[in-house]
Amino acid sequence: MSATAIPTASSVADAAERLQPEGRAFIDGQYVNALSGDTFDCVSPIDGTVITQIAACDTADVDRAVAGARAVFNSGVWSNAAPARRKSVLKKFAELMLENADELALLETIDMGKPISDSRKIDVPGAAKCINFYAEAIDKVSDEIAPTDPSAVAMVVREPLGVIGAVVPWNFPLMMASWKLGPALATGNSVVLKPAEQSSLTAIRIAQLAVDAGLPAGVRQVVPGMGETAGQAIGLHMDVDMVAFTGSTEVGKYFMKYSGESNLKRVSLECGGKTPHIILPDYPDLDKAAEAVAWGIFFNQGEVCNAGSRLLVHEDIRDDFIARVAKVAAGIQPGNPFDAKTKMGAMVDTTQMERVLGYIEAGKSEGASVAFGGNRVMAETGGCFIEPTIFSDVKNDMKIAQEEIFGPVLSAISFSDVEEAVEIANDTIYGLAGALWTRDVSTAHKVARQIKAGVVWVNCFDAGDITTPFGGFKQSGFGRDKSLHAMEKYTDLKLIWLQLD
Repeated sequence: MSATAIPTASSVADAAERLQPEGRAFIDGQYVNALSGDTFDCVSPIDGTVITQIAACDTADVDRAVAGARAVFNSGVWSNAAPARRKSVLKKFAELMLENADELALLETIDMGKPISDSRKIDVPGAAKCINFYAEAIDKVSDEIAPTDPSAVAMVVREPLGVIGAVVPWNFPLMMASWKLGPALATGNSVVLKPAEQSSLTAIRIAQLAVDAGLPAGVRQVVPGMGETAGQAIGLHMDVDMVAFTGSTEVGKYFMKYSGESNLKRVSLECGGKTPHIILPDYPDLDKAAEAVAWGIFFNQGEVCNAGSRLLVHEDIRDDFIARVAKVAAGIQPGNPFDAKTKMGAMVDTTQMERVLGYIEAGKSEGASVAFGGNRVMAETGGCFIEPTIFSDVKNDMKIAQEEIFGPVLSAISFSDVEEAVEIANDTIYGLAGALWTRDVSTAHKVARQIKAGVVWVNCFDAGDITTPFGGFKQSGFGRDKSLHAMEKYTDLKLIWLQLD
């Protein structure tokens, strides 16, 4: 397919017929069925169409994939390859992703339900940029020589861990996979990737692109399947050296447990969030702030770990500001994901849609007021669409203010002063991100330091790029994706002390 034109399709069935999506596992350089022969339906949330069948991998398939990954790691064909070689392969991999951008974007949209414009303009180029960044980093990161006595040379070197189990979520399937693959492959590891069962198609497709780029067979395995089977098998496997996980805090805790029950493998977790978005009355452009607040929660249907789901707004401007956000939300309505003008797509599946609708009902029952939206829409399509929803009169101890909804639901909470805002912001088990809008530079510095989160934005939201680290505090997890720092977790430090006399 062309890498320039935005892909179009008249329906999911039409897109599936054109694409003929691959649903098998990818092990040792080949697409293969699960050893059991079991599959499950890949259902599009756009209209309920069954796109294809996905291999339901389990423990036996994970064993096979890990064995192949270990064998190729031990062979040194990738782990000991010259940096220039690894760089060349990963750069080619990124190029092939862009050359096949239309196909990947359409797969992402029919599988996960997001607007095609987001898939084409954000997800695919962002994933390719990530792979390219780590390709370029390979020959830019050096080992160290410690300042010892001249009678010895002390080398501090980083070595790849070995076999990495990467378990990624369904909200940004291609992007999250690339955040793991880029630094893990750049540092010489083999990777066994388990995509989310709700959105496996792009992870399966790019496995072949990686081999086409020159990645040795077995270095990048893909085992689709359920979390309680394939995911658990990766977590408990005695020959997996690390699990890099993005997903819910609940499942993240399972991987900590699996580590202790197996080989004490490393675990890196990027888990849930309940991001506070603080608006102070001194900020001079409230329309700009309202635009950021709306997109901060309604982008990607609210299915974003760092979504600004808690709006903390000063009581003096509360009603006016909520009205401004609602005005923006009115222009971010669900529509046909194949239409390039659509700004909001479908929830990933029926289960998630019902979960979000349940939270909306919980908010009402707890006494919060629906200021905007709150309904399922486009039900006649058979799809999983929910309109942007804004709750006012929310107290921070309410369920909708404390639990991660992972949908287009904004909880507005008022405060009287900065100290109270910080207290509310930190009154959560999560600590992934936070945001503040103020014209006072002293307040900005002070509050940014006080918010307990891995990322804090001031007078903006969700800013950053592949060069900046991303990850959380508290029960949002530990370890960082993106930036050069991500390479550290896929390596181990070794000291080599050479005595000269």
